[in-house]
Order: sequence, then structure tokens, then C-alpha cells
Amino acid sequence: MAKKSLIERNKKRKRLAKKYFYLRQSLRNQMDETLSIEEKWIFYKKLQALPRNSTPTRIKNRCFVTGRSKSYYRDFGISRHIVREMAHACLLPGLIKSSW
Repeated sequence: MAKKSLIERNKKRKRLAKKYFYLRQSLRNQMDETLSIEEKWIFYKKLQALPRNSTPTRIKNRCFVTGRSKSYYRDFGISRHIVREMAHACLLPGLIKSSW
């Protein structure tokens, strides 16, 4: 189980990314549309003034059961430990544990 502080920090980042999404997108579009370097520099400075944790790249994928960040399976949204347990319990449809 991951530390609660790390899970809460990631939730905060998701909230901030959602809050600033449209503002960030509009600033990027305005920066792309302008031709003068001075105006682009102004929009760039406005982008930099936004909170650092509001960028979507800072959001970490985490297992929704354990909060583990490593070995995260995107298809299921869970980590490998939980995938294995759920596969043994036949809780993941279409997933067959191979053995040879």
C-alpha cells in the first residue's frame, strides 16, 4: 500500500490539471496563432505563471486498489500484483494465466 500523502498529492495534481486545462489550452492556441516573438514570449510567461502541478505530465498513474505506481497496467488500471490475484480468482474477463 502506498503512502496516503503520495496518493493525496496525485489527487491534488489531477484536480489542478482539470481546473487549468482550458486556460492552458487557450494560452497554447494563442501562442501558436501569433507570429510575433514578443507576443509569444508574453503567452509563454503566462503559461509559466500557472502552477507547476497543473500540468498533466506530472500526474502519475497509480493502482486504484493499492496506490502502487510501479508496474501499472493501463488496460485494467491496477498493478501487477492485483492483476495476478484477480486472474487467479477469475475476476478479469478474457485473461488467462499461462503456465508451461
